[in-house]
Amino acid sequence: MKSLLHLALILILANTARAAVYEVPASRIPVKDGPYIFLANDELKIKWIRNDIVRQSTLNEKNFKKYKKKFGLHFDFPELTKTFSAEQVSYPCRIEADSIAVLGDIHGEYNIYIDALRSAGVIDYDNDWKFGTGHLVIMGDVFDRGDKVTESFWHLYGLEKQAEKAGGKVHILLGNHEMLVFGGDLRYISDKYRKVEVLTGTNYTSFYSDSSVIGRWLRQKPVMITINDVLFVHAGISEEMVSRHLSVEDVNRKITETLRDERDTVICSDEDLEFLEYEEGPVWYRGYFNDTTFCESRVDSIMAFYDARYIVVGHTPQRSITVKFGGKIIATDTGLMYHRPGEILIYKNGIFYRVSAGGTRTRII
Repeated sequence: MKSLLHLALILILANTARAAVYEVPASRIPVKDGPYIFLANDELKIKWIRNDIVRQSTLNEKNFKKYKKKFGLHFDFPELTKTFSAEQVSYPCRIEADSIAVLGDIHGEYNIYIDALRSAGVIDYDNDWKFGTGHLVIMGDVFDRGDKVTESFWHLYGLEKQAEKAGGKVHILLGNHEMLVFGGDLRYISDKYRKVEVLTGTNYTSFYSDSSVIGRWLRQKPVMITINDVLFVHAGISEEMVSRHLSVEDVNRKITETLRDERDTVICSDEDLEFLEYEEGPVWYRGYFNDTTFCESRVDSIMAFYDARYIVVGHTPQRSITVKFGGKIIATDTGLMYHRPGEILIYKNGIFYRVSAGGTRTRII
């Protein structure tokens, strides 16, 4: 009953956010945003804003080079069409990698995000991939708070393609703020995106619908992944998840299927899915940080079920990358939303390092 009431409250707030879109006063700062790319009637449409003026065009292979240069995109035209032809992604039970870089919640702070990746040697000064066959894990919550969400997503989209060509991989996990935006709860978007809504006459959620390139791409992303013996999840794994016997594969499949369907109807008809989207679920859980009774033995029972040695999380901001419960829980959200210099977690040959904004590498486990 409590979770159903919680759901009702979320839906009321989401509807309120939708109803209030055009009541937000416009900022005096001219808006620069985009591009947003959609598939409509088997054609790709591109829309962007410069100095409060909304522009749009049809996008094709012939004119893409112009837009690629204009917006600093790091991929080629065929990648856009592949996004819509890709089958639902099925993540393997366990991925192997020699090197892993991890960045916590970006929250639209594109400049800090770029600086952090450069400092850790993940990208070069042209913002291109230089991490070779390494894997980069983005811990969710790219959306909300900051005003460069669009730039962050397009860079990650291109970086993913570059990494694959080099034999590496970029993993973007879904966080609670992805779920909020997909569900129409826009309480945390920046004032800039309120103005984007006014200028375009479009609800912000619609920019990330299943017919948009970024929206379709994100709906193929996981909530949890395991690389080597490390389990990555945005918020955390509660003991309730273990008692429900929810495997990594179960969680990813249920969330992905929901994002492709009518969310509200599916959530209300699936008890596990309803659980996954609330406080004990993997995109909201904070028990490692605010439950004073939580102890290492409880972590051990969770890791035994998931056959993991470490759990890496974001979601709960820390002053620095933090190790808890005998080194078994590693927190990577270092407060980019508060404009703090980002830190990167590096995993190499079984050793974890913290990389500061200045590039200093310190072993932590």
